[in-house]
Amino acid sequence: MSFSDLFGSGEHLRNLSHFASIVNLAAVDGDINKDEELLLKRFARKLDISEDEYAKVLENPKSFPLSSYNSIERRLERLHDLFRIIFADHIIDEEETELIKKYAIGLGFSSQASEGIIERSIQIFSGQLSFDDYRYLLEKEND
Repeated sequence: MSFSDLFGSGEHLRNLSHFASIVNLAAVDGDINKDEELLLKRFARKLDISEDEYAKVLENPKSFPLSSYNSIERRLERLHDLFRIIFADHIIDEEETELIKKYAIGLGFSSQASEGIIERSIQIFSGQLSFDDYRYLLEKEND
C-alpha cells in the first residue's frame, strides 16, 4: 500500500468522523427534520461518504471519534459546516449550543476561543450583523 493510499484513507476517516459529529448535532434536538436531512445528504456527498457509511452513521453516530486539526482554517471550516446544520431549522437551542462548544474544544480551540467564535457565529448565522460588519463583508468581497 502506498503512502498516498494511507493518507487518503486517513482523510476519509476524518471526514467520516466529522460527518458523524454533524449527525449528532442534527439529532440533538430530537428527530432529524427534512431540512437537516437534505443538508446531511449534501454533506455526505461533499465528504465522500458512501450510502452504506451514511446509513451506519445515522444508526449510531456516537461510535465515530472526533478528529482534531492543526489548521485553524480546517477547524473553522468544520464549525461553519456545523452551524449550517444547526441553523437549517433557523434556531439554535441550548443543547445545540452546548454540543457545539464541546465540539469546538474537541477540534482544538481553547475554551475561551470557542466561546468567542461560537457567540460571533450565532450572531452571523442568525442575521444579527451590525451595519459595520455588513459593510466590511461586502467590501471584503470586492477586494
